[in-house]
Amino acid sequence: MGGSARRALIGYATAGSSVLVDGRAVRRSRCDGSASCPRGSPRSPCLTRQEDPVGRVNDQAGTDAMRRAVALAARGLGSTSPNPVVGCVILDAEGRLAGEGYHQRAGGPHAEVHALRAAGDRARGGTAYVTLEPCNHTGRTGPCAQALIDAGLARVHYAVADPTPQATGGAQALRAAGVTAEGGLLADEAEQVNAAWLTAVRRGRPHVTWKYAASLDGRIAAQDGSSRWITSTEARADVHRLRAEVDAVVVGSGTLRADDPHLAVRGIEGAIQPLRVGVDTAATAVRAGARILDGAAPTLIAVAEDADTRALAEAAAHAGTGAGTAAGILRLPRGERGLSVPALLDALYARGVRSVLLEGGAALAGSFAAAGAVDRVVGYLAPLLLGAGPTALADAGIPTLTDALRLRMTHVETIGPDLRITAVSAAADSAAPAQKER
Repeated sequence: MGGSARRALIGYATAGSSVLVDGRAVRRSRCDGSASCPRGSPRSPCLTRQEDPVGRVNDQAGTDAMRRAVALAARGLGSTSPNPVVGCVILDAEGRLAGEGYHQRAGGPHAEVHALRAAGDRARGGTAYVTLEPCNHTGRTGPCAQALIDAGLARVHYAVADPTPQATGGAQALRAAGVTAEGGLLADEAEQVNAAWLTAVRRGRPHVTWKYAASLDGRIAAQDGSSRWITSTEARADVHRLRAEVDAVVVGSGTLRADDPHLAVRGIEGAIQPLRVGVDTAATAVRAGARILDGAAPTLIAVAEDADTRALAEAAAHAGTGAGTAAGILRLPRGERGLSVPALLDALYARGVRSVLLEGGAALAGSFAAAGAVDRVVGYLAPLLLGAGPTALADAGIPTLTDALRLRMTHVETIGPDLRITAVSAAADSAAPAQKER
């Protein structure tokens, strides 16, 4: 998530939420956005007292703090892979904001370390809210559980338990040191923002988001094949945000032929370019001069093991190098619907890819759906009707309604004149273990 959408979905302090000031629960009022009271700031002084004295951080203040931690974690999307995105908020012993931080890049300080540095001595006796159970191992950085213990935290709330064997045990270490540690607060929101990493850990493959743009009657192009542009400038800009948050962008041979897509991120400052992957089973869709070969981002062309790649290799050899590298060719076994989707995902995982944005076309999306490899769907629907033309999803091996791929809606928003609908796979939901307070 990013920009206004991220703020709308997981904003920290909405009007009317309670926080703790000087040992009293108070209710946050609407901020006027003045220079002395920046709108949306967690340090905003716009608070209205309520006669509700309490002796610890109240439930609403804790929920607000964890929601802020989720929003902070989202800032790391696209820059922390293969590590998780994590956010941390620390409230002092009186329930006031002491420090916050997020994991900014792989190999860099973890969220808890950033938050502890910001909090300083005010962390002692306070409460930490972390989106992922603090780690308990030494890698490129030290164990966060020990850092929280050393800082004198009294309580730690984490949203999601760490499923990795080498990092787990943080909550147990905290409890052994006398720190209260509880899990499960806003677990669903934290799972969503960290879905790529959690899927990679739990399933051993990249998390897959299928993105499509269509008319209100579900057409991705008109009867004559024209498709530029069905959706608005705002929707297309939002797609670049999605690209900036993943490790790889994947398209099929039909899209390569019809659209000559570029697939690099544009308009996102500081974005790390994802790996561009063209699935060209017969090695005939990517021709010399194709935009995917311009060197603007790392590029991989996946072909069948028995494909004749002489023309493709010649085209790739003469491609630009730019910010990326010369395009590579990946040979994979065939499946029932083109290349084997599990083999493709295994190969990408072996290259460090933990998240994939599947952008088209309909046949490739159908292959991924048939393989049970669609974890999230982001659909952009434009307010127009076409009546004829190709649909977003081709054959996905679903012969009857009872075999339909069930999804759960998570967000519905307007993007310019268009509607963006986000849903997650019910199968992905079932793969996530229940988070319980302890």
